[in-house]
Amino acid sequence: MRNPIGTHVQVGKGLVAGALAQADLLGCETLQLFVGNPRGWALSAGRPAEDKEFRRQLESRGMRAFVHAPYLVNLGSPTPATFERSAAAVAHNLRRAAEIGAEGVVVHTGSFVSTDGDPEAQLATAMGQVREALLPVLDTIEGDDAPWLLLEPTAGQGRSLCADVEDLTAYLSALDLHPKAGICLDTCHVFAAGARLDEPGGTTATVDRIVEIGGPGRLRLIHANDSMDVRGAFKDRHQLIGQGHIGTGAFEELFAHPATDGVPFILETPDSRDVDNADIPLLKRLRG
Repeated sequence: MRNPIGTHVQVGKGLVAGALAQADLLGCETLQLFVGNPRGWALSAGRPAEDKEFRRQLESRGMRAFVHAPYLVNLGSPTPATFERSAAAVAHNLRRAAEIGAEGVVVHTGSFVSTDGDPEAQLATAMGQVREALLPVLDTIEGDDAPWLLLEPTAGQGRSLCADVEDLTAYLSALDLHPKAGICLDTCHVFAAGARLDEPGGTTATVDRIVEIGGPGRLRLIHANDSMDVRGAFKDRHQLIGQGHIGTGAFEELFAHPATDGVPFILETPDSRDVDNADIPLLKRLRG
């Protein structure tokens, strides 16, 4: 399938009885989930029998799954405990992704949390932390079937390490352009950071630039979200597809771009887990 379409689902009753059941109810062709508390540091161990059954059912459906790392993860934090917990959380989520058969783990690229001092020096220190934490983890990922680490640029709020598409150059360079460091493009985030997704040709140009920076095959996932706010507002407020300031034209361009062939689209729009939400059917129509 050129672009499987789905949403972030809740685990609730479990990977199979909760997440997969909800995905089936919503007509998902792909899904994203958390493997623990998204707003906590506890590292939740899985249940081997349930993991195995989830993997089996993904394979029988031909469905691709993705894990989202906890929101607390910030590898650029100047607080040692936060940095250490973030690094441990990323490694744990990659292990859990492998255990359940997920294709990748989405990680927010983080911020360096401005404090007194030289911002340039703080940025350099934070990027050094990103390298220190992620390169050893990336080097443990072996095999074509192993999950990718998917870097998700933020909306540019605060002291973001990576928000604008151009920021990917330094971020990927800090990771030596590791072959398992992929990109998750969140349309709301990149729009909030200034990308011209609301203009004809703007989305195509944005994807072109991502490919120029990262090389072919590095864009592995798209978070499909419209925006409540105007371009460049640095606000991460998702809106229903076609009801925000991005509009449906951007998604038509995404579906048509050669670099998105095979790339799944995951919704994170308001109420996208409701059975009467129109976003999954709308994206399927736009996909054509």
